[in-house]
Amino acid sequence: MSDSKITPALVVSAKPVVLPASGARGDSLTVRVSAPATGSELPVIVFSHGFGWSMNGYAPLADHWAAQGFVVVQPTHLDSRTLAVPAEDPRTPRIWRHRIEDITRVLDGLDALEAAVPGLAGRPDHGRIAVAGHSWGAQTVSTLLGARVLDADGAPGEDLSDPRVKAGVLLALTGLGDDLTPFAAEHFPFMKPSFDTMTAPALIVAGDHDQSLLSTRGPDWFTDPYTHSPGDKSLLTLFGAEHSLGGIPGYEVAETTDESPARVALIQQLTTAYLRSTLQGDDAEWKAAATALDEDPSPLGRLRSK
Repeated sequence: MSDSKITPALVVSAKPVVLPASGARGDSLTVRVSAPATGSELPVIVFSHGFGWSMNGYAPLADHWAAQGFVVVQPTHLDSRTLAVPAEDPRTPRIWRHRIEDITRVLDGLDALEAAVPGLAGRPDHGRIAVAGHSWGAQTVSTLLGARVLDADGAPGEDLSDPRVKAGVLLALTGLGDDLTPFAAEHFPFMKPSFDTMTAPALIVAGDHDQSLLSTRGPDWFTDPYTHSPGDKSLLTLFGAEHSLGGIPGYEVAETTDESPARVALIQQLTTAYLRSTLQGDDAEWKAAATALDEDPSPLGRLRSK
């Protein structure tokens, strides 16, 4: 598929930008902020990394989005290997909740983050905010879109949705908790979501070769967020893709078992077009990309919407 018609912009990136510690988190929240060097009324993407990663990961997405006119904010969660929080740390059982609070902390602190990056203050549009995440990061940000975590009795937990968030990109988001392996059910009780109230618009990206060790189901487990959520959702199913979806965590990283620059390029293009459509009301690029994928004689994936 063709590259975006918008010429990539010069990008400035600042790290670490620090938001002071608050509450039980203990450590200050370190953040990377990337943005076009020029322009105003820039939409914002807050990105939540997968397990063990940090603000330094996911360059194929963060750099691309920033070059295409978005402000990209990447917090480092407590599970990051760069922080080395031990398993016996009292915060460990609640890291899933600290992750969600990190995203809210970023939203609350956007003015401070802007002020810390030379030349950025006043340029982001706080009325056009999206969240995105990969794997555990997708689970994290899905709650701000309206997903709920079920308690031990199957009752929906606290509503953590945030009206400031207008849309989401959920990459390799795990499915329902009915089919967890015994290990996952014991160690990850937060992996029991309900998508019934995930009402905000979202693009869900799943690989049809993504076989999780946490589920007894096959790769279709990762399509649950689309199947079980209300409308205004799109599902991109990538053919042959495993959990790294071709290499979105980073170029030439060991975690990527299905390296495919073409697959990553498709994700870059479609996520950018989707976010322009949902945040800026510009549907032309999204419709053109969807049509091109549908008419491709050798497509890399399939796109559905409801």
